[in-house]
Amino acid sequence: MHEWLEDLKDHLAQPWEPATWPALMVVVALPVLVLLVRNPVGWTPFLDGVNLLFHEAGHPLFGLFHWETLTILGGTLMELLVPAALCLAFVWKRQPLGTALCGQWAAQNLLYIASYMADARAQELPLVGGGEHDWTALLTLWGLLERDTVLASRVAFLGWTLMLAWAAWLGWRLWVRYRDGGHPGSSN
Repeated sequence: MHEWLEDLKDHLAQPWEPATWPALMVVVALPVLVLLVRNPVGWTPFLDGVNLLFHEAGHPLFGLFHWETLTILGGTLMELLVPAALCLAFVWKRQPLGTALCGQWAAQNLLYIASYMADARAQELPLVGGGEHDWTALLTLWGLLERDTVLASRVAFLGWTLMLAWAAWLGWRLWVRYRDGGHPGSSN
């Protein structure tokens, strides 16, 4: 068992591909773009369409466990797990741009989740195929329905914070590269 752990440790000790200025500009631009294109109810065109596909796929996938709470929560879990898994794949490949973008994608999902969560009592957002509102069911089950907007604001704050943190992480990688003598043509 310890052998695979040592292999993992060795692999993660491998150097990262170099961070670049264009990569940093893309990662800084994503939160700005999300801020500019989100509609008043919190929908980010294209990105949230993709998120919705994973969300809806999560319900039947987690439904295989025959636990109603997990089935309902499965949509939210799936829309977080897909970008998180891709983020880990880029960490494995030691690619900072892919890591940061997928990390931001997971964080942006928190904004989408927060909008859905904040609607738990009002139930004004259109639902795919009608049916039960996930966050109404979950927050009612957990005795937190009256706190839907408070919880949603905290989830949204976390999403924005993580999006900016990923940009800061990539900026730090670029700074380390230049601090250690790297330049645009180097492999540092």
